[in-house]
Amino acid sequence: MKSASFPSLRVKAELRNASEQVLLKGETLSSFIESSIRANIDRRLSQRELIARGLASRDRARINGEYVNAELVIERLQEMLLEAKKKRH
Repeated sequence: MKSASFPSLRVKAELRNASEQVLLKGETLSSFIESSIRANIDRRLSQRELIARGLASRDRARINGEYVNAELVIERLQEMLLEAKKKRH
C-alpha cells in the first residue's frame, strides 16, 4: 500500500520553535505532527459519537415523555465526583 502525505503547512516561526521544544527524546517533528493529527481525529470522532448519543437520547425522551430532572443529574454527578476523589486518596 502506498503511503500518502499531507500538504505542506506554513506556520509562524514561533509555532515551529515551540513544537520543536516539546519533542520527546527520539521524536521527530513529523511524528509529532502525525500523532497530533491522530489525537485530533480521535477527539472529533468521540465528539461526534457523544452528540449522536445525546440527540438519540433527546429523541427517545420526546417520544416516551420520560425526562430526568437536571437538579437530580447534577446531584448524582457531584456524588460520583466525591466517590472518585475518595478512591484517589
